[in-house]
Amino acid sequence: MSNQKVVLITGASSGVGQSTARLLSQNGYKVFGTSRNPAGTAGIANVKMLALDVTSDDSVAACVKVVANDTGRIDVLVNNAAYELAGALEEISIEEAKAQFETNFFGVMRMVKAVLPYMRHQKQGQIINVSSLSGVSSIPFMGIYSASKFALEGYTDALRIEVRPFNIHVSLTEAGFLKTPMMSKRQVSAAQLKEYELRRQRAFTAIRDQEQKAPGAELVSQTILRIITSKKPRLRYLIGAQAKVATRLQRFLPEAAYEWGKRSTFKLDK
Repeated sequence: MSNQKVVLITGASSGVGQSTARLLSQNGYKVFGTSRNPAGTAGIANVKMLALDVTSDDSVAACVKVVANDTGRIDVLVNNAAYELAGALEEISIEEAKAQFETNFFGVMRMVKAVLPYMRHQKQGQIINVSSLSGVSSIPFMGIYSASKFALEGYTDALRIEVRPFNIHVSLTEAGFLKTPMMSKRQVSAAQLKEYELRRQRAFTAIRDQEQKAPGAELVSQTILRIITSKKPRLRYLIGAQAKVATRLQRFLPEAAYEWGKRSTFKLDK
């Protein structure tokens, strides 16, 4: 059997997923990327793109089976597939919230449940869940997206301990704002209440300003490579100055002071 590690990356058609697929391929890994429509994505050298809808049990099972049949193993799973839903929490419907969790949280659960039998059989493996600073400190007017990442944080924390006896390592990445194609694909709640209009637009403008001056996806993909090559991978990896400073302030500032700073950041202090 080849010593080349096999990596499966969800949401690899653009942004962090695509950057990670390219970087790992360049560093000698056998990489499988996924997309809902792989035929419509730009090809990456030495990366095999597979069709995958993480909201479908059948699609997840079929995708993982293809990788396992092709290579006989799955060494690393990178759960990156996600999207952002924005809007005031009162504006977001229950159905919109459920759809957000189906991709961002339950999609991860489906993938993990599908690969764990292979990793346990191998007696080794690695799972990297792409979270966000918003899973540590919520973003106003992106509350449901933040909630899905908070759920992912708790899930990953418990998973890491449960699978440790099988020599399976589990980690999280927590980046601040990034300048990636995801920012142009953000979904907004169908309902638009006039009472939130001014503050919602202020928050959206502040978020876009933060993204425009943020680092690119490579900051995350380089961290993922570092996690995979680490002898003792940690649970959490804060990525970028913004994430490191914000979490430090959240930890040490009085609650009221930190909340004021967050309102100020998103232009909501008026």
